[in-house]
Amino acid sequence: MLGQSRLSSPEQFTNILIKVNPDGSRVKLCDVAMVELAGSDYGTQARINGKLSAAIAIKTTPTANALETANLIKAKIAELSKYFPAGVQYDIPYDTSLFVNISIEEVVKTLVEVVVLVFLVMYLFLQNFRATIIPTIVVPVALSGTFIALMAFGFSINVLTLFGMVLAIGILVDDAIVVVENVERIMAEEGLGPLDATRKAMGQITNALVGITLVLVAAFVPMAFFGGSVGTIYRQFSLSMISAMLLSVLMALTLTPALCATLLKPIPKGNHEVKRGFFIWFNRTFNRSSDSYQGAVRKILTRTTPYLIVYVVIVAAVGFLFTRRPSSFLPEEDQGYFLTSISLPLGATRERSREIIKQVEDYYLSQTDAVDKLVTVAGFSFSGRGQNNAIAFVKLKDWNERGAKDNVKPLIGRAFGFFSRLRDAIIFPINPPPIPELGTSSGFDFRLQDRSGAGHEKLMEARNMLLGLSRSNPSLAGVCHEGLEDTPQYQVDIDQEKARALGLSLTDVNNTLSIAFGSVYVNDFTRAGRVRRVIVQAQPEERMLPQDIGKLYVRNNVGSMVPFSSFASAHWIVGSPCLERYNGFPSVKIVGNAAPGHSTGEAMAELEKIFIRLPPGFG
Repeated sequence: MLGQSRLSSPEQFTNILIKVNPDGSRVKLCDVAMVELAGSDYGTQARINGKLSAAIAIKTTPTANALETANLIKAKIAELSKYFPAGVQYDIPYDTSLFVNISIEEVVKTLVEVVVLVFLVMYLFLQNFRATIIPTIVVPVALSGTFIALMAFGFSINVLTLFGMVLAIGILVDDAIVVVENVERIMAEEGLGPLDATRKAMGQITNALVGITLVLVAAFVPMAFFGGSVGTIYRQFSLSMISAMLLSVLMALTLTPALCATLLKPIPKGNHEVKRGFFIWFNRTFNRSSDSYQGAVRKILTRTTPYLIVYVVIVAAVGFLFTRRPSSFLPEEDQGYFLTSISLPLGATRERSREIIKQVEDYYLSQTDAVDKLVTVAGFSFSGRGQNNAIAFVKLKDWNERGAKDNVKPLIGRAFGFFSRLRDAIIFPINPPPIPELGTSSGFDFRLQDRSGAGHEKLMEARNMLLGLSRSNPSLAGVCHEGLEDTPQYQVDIDQEKARALGLSLTDVNNTLSIAFGSVYVNDFTRAGRVRRVIVQAQPEERMLPQDIGKLYVRNNVGSMVPFSSFASAHWIVGSPCLERYNGFPSVKIVGNAAPGHSTGEAMAELEKIFIRLPPGFG
């Protein structure tokens, strides 16, 4: 004999008996409620190109290799996709490792181009293949040692370290060229063989090579000890440069002399190798240019005063242009994607947020020349979690498929213009920083303080006045406050004496409110081998308006239904504000940027003028 076990399907729940009347009629759950399988949490919802999806976000740890992590994740997803149900597919619409990979490829490409260019330039001036091949051999050997040094310091091959190596290549060949040229000069002037000439040449230039290298290293060493974000950015760059330069002088003192002694051919005393063809023309042209330059320098030295005046004018012009150019912490880059933060007023419903998200999706998906994929996440943004927040990840097409008008900067500008017309939400397209976690701009932040104890309401009035004046100032851009607005709340006051007189239990009153305007966990049921929850809540249309509270009834101790209006009243209030205190005073944090074409110093000067116009007691 088997008894009924746990319910496992919506149909079984719909047949639950709620009441059996004396006349035999019955009331089932399906007569008064809708039963369905649904999600347990609607706090966030992801969409790809406007279609619902199950999104998974993966973020690397600070010490992880982004490219290796991305490759392992892609391999694992491809392996797991074999076991997906029919019709289920996966997509990777937002992958920040692509830009990292392309950046490294471009730097490696530049590195190869620099090596080839250095070889050609050396051959052009040395005009001897054997002499040219010696510095060329030294470059990869020194770079290999630099890689070992980076490994010892715990650094990876990235844009910063590779950029340091690109700059160091010129220094790497300089030391080797000095050695080769001096050996050739001694062989031509004194008739010594390659070995003897190399020994004499090294005796003449060893101290100079060491001294030059130490001076160059001294210029980069302080960068390795910078603190904060500046140190984070430049430490790897400086250490890669220092390692390459130290290895360069080491190669110039060891490998380069050995190559000179073995590869160079002897030159008879007083006899230079005869040049032919193109090199004859190049040498004559170069000598004429050199003679003209020396003549111009001699002329300047005879009349120093006018040229010193010209130099002072040039220095003044450089200083003036430097102060007029807008400043920034990091340059903006087109990384192939950008973000959009969406914030609606506090208390906005999920349906209202969806309407705004739909308009954002329609706009971006209409930009078919630039946008490849769009991921939107409702319920989460940089402003925090909540049904009034959302974020969009806009993945752009490959750089080769987009023109100049579809780069990140003009795209964000056009999006700003379109979204400024949507008055129901604050929508900010944001270009992510080139270095993660280091901010999106070189803007400013400050705190507006209530120093006179005027109160929260006056502080909010001063904040709104400051924001209004800032937005109309051409030197300022994106000025807004950080934090949450005061939350409107609908407070229900229960007259406990009336409730008791009517035979009501406060527990029943609270349960009724919880079920009608929230939800209540009842118990569990089993489906597909998993335990799931049973949640009871009112239909959305029955809990949309404040007056819906008047429709509620609570059963008293004698079985009668008592309306809420007979023992409760309700009214709107302002929720407890989230106040921040700075130096002991209530304050509000304001952030912003200098407008294009204006420096941060100009923006701060304009802000000081705005502060003067605020009511007394705020600063």
